Amino acid sequence: MPARSIVPAVTPRLDLTADPVELTAALVDIPSVSGSEERLADAVERALREQAGGLEIVRSGNAVLARTNLGRDSRVVLAGHLDTVPVNDNLPLSRTGGGEDEVLHGCGTVDMKGGDAVMLHLAATLEEPRHDLTFVFYDCEEVSADRNGLNRIERDLPDWMDGGLAVVCEPSDASVQAGCQGTLRVEVRTEGRRAHSARAWMGSNAIHAAEPILRRLSEYEPRSPDVDGLRFHEGLQAVGISGGVAGNVVPDECVVTVNHRFAPDTSLEEAQRRVREIFHDFEVTVVDAARSAHPGLSQPATAELVEASGGEPVAKLGWTDVARFAARGMPAVNFGPGSPTLAHTKEEHVAASQIRHCAGVLRRALGSG
Repeated sequence: MPARSIVPAVTPRLDLTADPVELTAALVDIPSVSGSEERLADAVERALREQAGGLEIVRSGNAVLARTNLGRDSRVVLAGHLDTVPVNDNLPLSRTGGGEDEVLHGCGTVDMKGGDAVMLHLAATLEEPRHDLTFVFYDCEEVSADRNGLNRIERDLPDWMDGGLAVVCEPSDASVQAGCQGTLRVEVRTEGRRAHSARAWMGSNAIHAAEPILRRLSEYEPRSPDVDGLRFHEGLQAVGISGGVAGNVVPDECVVTVNHRFAPDTSLEEAQRRVREIFHDFEVTVVDAARSAHPGLSQPATAELVEASGGEPVAKLGWTDVARFAARGMPAVNFGPGSPTLAHTKEEHVAASQIRHCAGVLRRALGSG
């Protein structure tokens, strides 16, 4: 049997100066499911080194970072993840319509290669920005938080995450979504005593004992505070319940998993205290927690972006990586093409007009005018 030749994968060439719609298409056709971003990261790094003269560029795993060092009085960080959820029979890219009605369909069009394309286009074509700019293209956002590439960057290259404003180009329907909710997930546990179900009086049913937990959840009245002129909506929901041993055994344990979404006027410590007070007579274990992000609309760079967008900012109802930047004392917003409701779906698609609109808004907000 003849020896099989091994042909190295060719790094695709990206044209960063092209229409960002065409750049989006090129990015989408390079599969980059979480943990397999290397080929796309190679293409991004190569394109930046060849076409974005004057930028300082570093590689961190499958993340690529680039920044200007022009001595401006302020710095804006633009961030976007390179990975996608697993492909769902929605690659290669397809197109419908034409001109301003054109729509790109495929895995990553919304979440978030349209936003990545906008960032790459600006990195190569924006001359004399009014702020110094940092571009962060990172890996493993779509999987567990401990694998997120921003953790590694913050640990190894912390100054690359610093600035006066962070813009995470996640899909926001081309509107400025300011700040974000915090999230807290806890397990509320009840205990009982096992017995044969034929002699139930000899035991204590832990599932039955969970009734007060569910009643308090149904009676909970969520807050809707105004933060920086934006209306946020909180929530406290049971998202899971487990218990039971066998079909003929009175269970001795039941666990109700509860998710609390809290507004930016509430610290993580306050959110934890609030949940523990609600379930004060039960064992409560925190299993996941992330801080909220303040909108920071009063900051000059944020105001410039809102003005350039031509629309009204809205509150981000959900958690995104803007919170990582806010924890460093920076205002942070989401701004990118595509509807968040389409992210992770087989029907993922983005309008070409939104990609071009976002590129134009950021050019006006960050350029020298």
